[in-house]
Amino acid sequence: MKKQFTYIAAAFLFAGMLSAQKLDLNAMPKPGPTPAINIAQPKTFQLSNGLTVMVVENNKLPRVNTTLTMDRPPYNEGSISGVSSLMAGQLDNGTTKMSKDEFNKKVDFLGANINFSSSGATSNSLSKYFPEVLGLMADAIVNPKFSASEIQNAKERIIEGLKADEKNAASIARRVSNALMYGKNTSRGEFETVESISKIQLADVQNVYNKYYAPDNAYLVIVGDVQYEQVKPLIEKAFGSWKKSNTKFAALEPASNVAKTEINVVDVPSAVQSVLTAGNLNNLRMKDPNYFAATIANYILGGGGEARLFMNLREKNGFTYGAYSGISTNKYTPQFSAETSVRNEVTDKAVKELMNELNAISTVKPEELENAKAKLKGSFIMSLEKPETIARFALNQKIQDLPADFYTNYLKSIDKVNATDVSNAVKTTILPNQTRIFIAGKASDISEGLEKSGYPVKYFDREANPVAKPTVQKMDASVSIGSIADKYISAIGGLAAVQKVTSITTDATTKVQGMDMSMKMIMAKGGKMSLDMKMMGNTVQKIVFDGKDGYMEAQGKKMPLNDKQKTSMTEPELFPELAFAKSTELKLAGIEKYNNEDSYVVKGPKQTYYYSVKTGLKTGEIKAGEGGSIPTSYADYKEVSGVKLPFTIIQNMGGMDISLAVQSYQLNQAKDSDFK
Repeated sequence: MKKQFTYIAAAFLFAGMLSAQKLDLNAMPKPGPTPAINIAQPKTFQLSNGLTVMVVENNKLPRVNTTLTMDRPPYNEGSISGVSSLMAGQLDNGTTKMSKDEFNKKVDFLGANINFSSSGATSNSLSKYFPEVLGLMADAIVNPKFSASEIQNAKERIIEGLKADEKNAASIARRVSNALMYGKNTSRGEFETVESISKIQLADVQNVYNKYYAPDNAYLVIVGDVQYEQVKPLIEKAFGSWKKSNTKFAALEPASNVAKTEINVVDVPSAVQSVLTAGNLNNLRMKDPNYFAATIANYILGGGGEARLFMNLREKNGFTYGAYSGISTNKYTPQFSAETSVRNEVTDKAVKELMNELNAISTVKPEELENAKAKLKGSFIMSLEKPETIARFALNQKIQDLPADFYTNYLKSIDKVNATDVSNAVKTTILPNQTRIFIAGKASDISEGLEKSGYPVKYFDREANPVAKPTVQKMDASVSIGSIADKYISAIGGLAAVQKVTSITTDATTKVQGMDMSMKMIMAKGGKMSLDMKMMGNTVQKIVFDGKDGYMEAQGKKMPLNDKQKTSMTEPELFPELAFAKSTELKLAGIEKYNNEDSYVVKGPKQTYYYSVKTGLKTGEIKAGEGGSIPTSYADYKEVSGVKLPFTIIQNMGGMDISLAVQSYQLNQAKDSDFK
């Protein structure tokens, strides 16, 4: 009872306060005054090998964050492009003093994280373990152990990933757009390929380490629960033997914007969405007077869910799930870019709306300006709680040559920006008349609309080489949906053999985020289906459908299939081609490249099928689902009990290719109990 009275009293007190203050609950609270910012300045010293060390003491939490960054220009790797990334991936494979297993066990035992990249390293640990973790990190950097066998294993993993990305529009877009911006044979535009990775040898890895992974112009930033006097001798001992390279870097190859805005297209026939980026090079630096105005302009344009690009392309037009923009002030690759992914059929409309927003950003409304300032100031203040933020500030001040009070005056600098400042900043950072609009998508679906956009359209292949516009191949008048189905049935074994198949049991394996997964699928006539996916012997997902009803099981929870799911699974024939001749919903849509083969296209209401012009075999299909279209490729056909079936199946799920390697097929072995 006492507690109840306490709650009632508190409620009346709260109500009285509201009444006294006469709050308007519909009005947005007014921001308070801009707070003063105090950021700890690092204590700095330099080793004789050139390594600059910055220590920021922060005793709020018993943790230490260490960041190593090498300030060096990009360098051209040429025929062995990708060697630097491969080299960095070897640094946690043990050292000349301890084995790989011993190294990793020590890191795990200490509850630490140590990561390496081609331009540095990071670690995070409890402060009481910091000396040991620092020693492990330094040992890996100063005394790496490179082995031919580990390098070969790494090459195979990278090549596997590159092959999986061959039909991934997002991966193609990242690679080719950058190559076109800077030149594919330059230090800033080159990209790794299967051929370049295959050429890398042990000597190449050792050479790139000796020349480029060095303390010259490197910065080690330590933030956390440490004392400078104790840290300094630890650093000197751990990194003092790290040898300088004295490498002379070549001047960066010149790069410039297009003289006039143009559209660059790479044809990705299997793409169900177009990956769209629009960008330009600029010379913006953090110390420039218009840096804060440019940052605010970018935030208003594409900085989040309430920015203009998002509100236009998603909220107003429903073209995409999201659209964003960014301005990079990297001293070697400063640029502006805006990006999104849109449905094929609205690609041309999305280009028009995106460019409209780029042209309009030179003028901002007062409420947009104030909102952007409030958001940016709030994000800045919140970021100060993270040790990595303080490390980045310390590093930026050195690398970007910032004034000592840059961050202490950060909030005041934002406050000073007005609409005229934004307009002036946009003129040198966001250049709608010199923008390269890059699209990776299905050319046969998007080219016609793009070529009516008013911008010149140029076409490139996946290696960033100029090519002619992909043309729609002419189809012989004798080709029909029925003849395509007949050719497919004949190619896989003939009508008599196919009609004998009542069920197909498939056992396959794949890798998901580096982990092995097995899949067993049983399909039978009447739409019956059972799918069991296992990882480390445990079921991660199971789906069972008996043709009328079924369930889905994941993480130990069993849920009945809903009506939409059951409808999508209902497929009376194991080989839908047997019913093609009777269908009134299918249409013949020409010839397209699919899975690198010229393929006849047969379109249905929810599914599109592709058949090789040359062999008649099915090269793939695209099925419409609740979460978007799912493209699947088929290859490596082999005979199984008189019928040819694909032993390589690649399915794209959420932008990631899942490559299934079929281990075995069994025909006509299914039992009713399999679908219970």
